[in-house]
Amino acid sequence: MYIALLRYTAPTEEVDYALPDHSAWLRKQFARGLFLVSGKGTGNADQVILTRPLHRGKLDAVLATDPFVLQRLARYDVIEFSATRTAQELLAINEAIAS
Repeated sequence: MYIALLRYTAPTEEVDYALPDHSAWLRKQFARGLFLVSGKGTGNADQVILTRPLHRGKLDAVLATDPFVLQRLARYDVIEFSATRTAQELLAINEAIAS
């Protein structure tokens, strides 16, 4: 699984202008089943996304299509982790444990 930390690299006014496109992109990734949770970050991350397990190359390709990235308004830092414990209600999304 991955945690993708989005960090803005442009002024907030420029980011706000592209927000509708970014929001539509997020909806698409949720509909595809790739993203599990997203929201506003605090501290070092402006936004945080939790993804389901997938190949890192595929994730990198998806993140590269974010309008914020395409317009050079933000960049992603990705943290990969292997979930070894999962709450019962989330077992279905953790294929590594569920299988």
